Amino acid sequence: MLYHAYELTHAALRPYRSLAAVTRHALQAPGNPFADLPANRAVAAACEVFETVTKRYGKPEFGIDEVTIDGVRVPVREEIALERPFGALLHFIRDPDALPKAQRNAPKALLVAPMSGHYATLLRGTVQAMLKDHDVYITDWTDAREIPLTHGFFGLDDYIDYLIDFCHAIGPGANLVAVCQPGPAALAATAIMAAAKDPMRPATLTLMGSPIDTRKSPTTPNRLATSRPLEWFESNVVYNVPLPYPGVMRRVYPGFMQLTGFMTMNMDRHFDAHVKLYENLVQGDGDSVDQHRKFYDEYLSVMDMTAEFYLDTIKRVFQDHDLPDGRFVWRGEAVDPAAIVDTALMTVEGENDDISGIGQTQAAHGLCTSLPAERRSDWVQPGVGHYGVFNGRRWREEIQPRIASFIRANRRD
Repeated sequence: MLYHAYELTHAALRPYRSLAAVTRHALQAPGNPFADLPANRAVAAACEVFETVTKRYGKPEFGIDEVTIDGVRVPVREEIALERPFGALLHFIRDPDALPKAQRNAPKALLVAPMSGHYATLLRGTVQAMLKDHDVYITDWTDAREIPLTHGFFGLDDYIDYLIDFCHAIGPGANLVAVCQPGPAALAATAIMAAAKDPMRPATLTLMGSPIDTRKSPTTPNRLATSRPLEWFESNVVYNVPLPYPGVMRRVYPGFMQLTGFMTMNMDRHFDAHVKLYENLVQGDGDSVDQHRKFYDEYLSVMDMTAEFYLDTIKRVFQDHDLPDGRFVWRGEAVDPAAIVDTALMTVEGENDDISGIGQTQAAHGLCTSLPAERRSDWVQPGVGHYGVFNGRRWREEIQPRIASFIRANRRD
């Protein structure tokens, strides 16, 4: 019923959003001689803030048209390399005719985006930085409310299947870079492929801010996951998709509930940001307004995830700790990270990460006992939180170059 109530509330606010938009445009119209009066600017600013906090945000575009490599502008285009109901393998193809010679045989990197509320476009900055040194692919997960029930269910085992299939589609020598939540699945997929001596197994695996063992430096989200039994989550945060979505009656953890969780963790900061938006609109500070819009257009774009994947993750990763305790099973078969013998492993953590605490990602090294020291790397980035591990200045200038160097040193052609 909550999902239906949310949809009804959104529909009920539609006339008021329209009225706010009309009012704002009228007050800001070029021909309005009173447009610059303080009272008019204040009302127009209030209308825009109201629209911002009540409208629905669709899936953003990556919008990466080019990348600068060694001072050369290289055009980039997107292509779907493999499409499945619950997600696609998206390839960012750099124009081969414009590529510097040294980049024409660049290592292939598969960015594994989290399926945790936001779209893969949240990693736009991650992709842009990686494109300078790599042939980049990304997992582009589909909003569960858009997937008809006829396509079946999608749990953690299915997620792992997709990663293995994507590695096969890319071909030998791929380098997995898992950002946050997919770390356990990426580690499991690598171990499964290693045990099978799969020729398409990754050359390297990089885990960034990943919950491999959430008992180490537990954070607020970690404690929340263990504060209640699994049945509580199933009863209180899982709902059926309503009409008119294609996925009607599919059980999901709705995007709007995930967004509520994100927002409440830092509610004061988000409230202050919108107060500042109002002030900047009144003052006509266009640059600050554009920065706010750019961030929140992405941040407020959320997707539903399937109930089975969400509940699998809560139970197996956050509550039972199956992977670090050696009980992880995929399709009825035990998964042993010790089977990884030639896929180099790098872990990256942020000093101030409040989602995946220090040591949670590093725990992967203790599981991959067959890897020699020279095929391992660990980096803790000073001064960054969770988001800074894969986006922002520190990511571009300090973290990404280390990952690129690690991949080059361990590439398998």
